[in-house]
Amino acid sequence: MLAGRTTTEELLAHLVAFDTTSRNSNLALIGFVRDYLEAYGVASVIVPSEDGQKASLFATIGPAGVGGVCLSGHSDVVPVDGQPWSTDPFELTPREDRLYGRGSCDMKGFVATCLALVPQMTAANLSTPIHLLVSYDEEIGCTGVVPAVRKLGVDLPLPRACIVGEPTSMRVVDAHKSGIAYLTTVTGREAHSSMPQLGANAIFAAAELVGELDRYRAELIEAGDASGRFDPPNTTLQVTVIEGGTAGNIVPRQCAIRWNVRGLPDFDEPALLARFERFAQGVVLPKLRASAPEASIVTDFIYRVPPLRPQTGSEAELLALRLAGQNRTYTVSYGTEGGHFQAQGIPTVICGPGSIDQAHKPDEFIDVAQLRACERFLTGLIAECAR
Repeated sequence: MLAGRTTTEELLAHLVAFDTTSRNSNLALIGFVRDYLEAYGVASVIVPSEDGQKASLFATIGPAGVGGVCLSGHSDVVPVDGQPWSTDPFELTPREDRLYGRGSCDMKGFVATCLALVPQMTAANLSTPIHLLVSYDEEIGCTGVVPAVRKLGVDLPLPRACIVGEPTSMRVVDAHKSGIAYLTTVTGREAHSSMPQLGANAIFAAAELVGELDRYRAELIEAGDASGRFDPPNTTLQVTVIEGGTAGNIVPRQCAIRWNVRGLPDFDEPALLARFERFAQGVVLPKLRASAPEASIVTDFIYRVPPLRPQTGSEAELLALRLAGQNRTYTVSYGTEGGHFQAQGIPTVICGPGSIDQAHKPDEFIDVAQLRACERFLTGLIAECAR
């Protein structure tokens, strides 16, 4: 039954119906993909998360022991909570030439297209294998793909090239920024607000740190982007969440700041973090400890998404440009799993159906024309791998 539902739209409807919001398990979707592949004689390797609640799937179509082309997509989606959807977000809804549903664009459309082409892949007598990798937890830091990527070239075949199918409107992207998120926790001392000298105000200290981050932000804008390829044309820094205090008459003991950096591929992350730590420990903390020796300022990583660096003339770039019928590459400012593949020594580009403008929004959609363009791209890949 599964093998009979091979059109991209039918498969996309199945995938969208699984609520794989990152806080949920994706095992039902992975089981569906595994069963679908098995119906065509394709075996899968399941790489579970540490707690066993999620998993990635890796499959190879074609000869074993030969470097192939990896097509990679994540299965998780962002929440729909509080968003004013006009359709059921977990039911694929056609409307004119668009298909609406959570993940239709980001990025189940790509996964569905890959699956729809599996019958052609298995029938093509490939001389170069095509690998499929479906991951999890991309939306919360691109962490879920890491265990599977680390097996490539060890327990799993090492691809010669990787195409990550994030929505790029089928343009070939050879570079993107890093994504680094931090949590800085300031701990002072509580006191009655009428006797502030007995306490250490964590929010005041956090405000100084935020001011310093704002100065860094301005410097990064001034430094710009020497490559001239990115929009916005600089490394960006944002403070995204501030939480602190307990009551209007208590000197706040604690304040937490979440902040993130979207770094250009050559961004020196250690230098910025070291500078921030010097300011925090050398300027702000001594003021807190003047009245509260136990005070502290601690910065932890929440996640780090490596950048994708351009590799001009790589096999992945030349292959994708040829298949897409293009003669130039592009950049994006959002992060993807691509940097993890590249760090594993695999030439990688980003190219997939749909526009990132539609991602994470209510009434997310993908144009049917984009799915058709992706089908043509993958049909060309099958022909290349059969030669």
